[in-house]
Amino acid sequence: VQLQASGGGLVQAGGSLRLSCAASGSIFSINAMGWYRQAPGKQRELVAVITSGGSTNYADSVKGRFTISRDNAKNTVYMQMNSLKPEDTAVYLCNAAIFSEYVGLKIWWGQGTQVTVSS
Repeated sequence: VQLQASGGGLVQAGGSLRLSCAASGSIFSINAMGWYRQAPGKQRELVAVITSGGSTNYADSVKGRFTISRDNAKNTVYMQMNSLKPEDTAVYLCNAAIFSEYVGLKIWWGQGTQVTVSS
């Protein structure tokens, strides 16, 4: 199983980016999928999570600005980020609880994608 994240980049404050993270491999089912972020010198923090049924939860700092969604047919989770602020600058990592052949249920992580917001 692999998670491949994409969509990061450099954007000015107030701009938008859309992150994607696609899971591939011998996947039977995917439960929750989420996005975390880690800024230099800070701990990794949960940004948003979405269950297999579509329920979502967000960090208070991104509520109203970020929207997480998923396409179960494509095993992909997205995060639309609007009204970006310099404090959103971080490496964004996706993860997913995946039930796969040979491994069973496990939390998998993507490689991370850099988001930089300039003031």
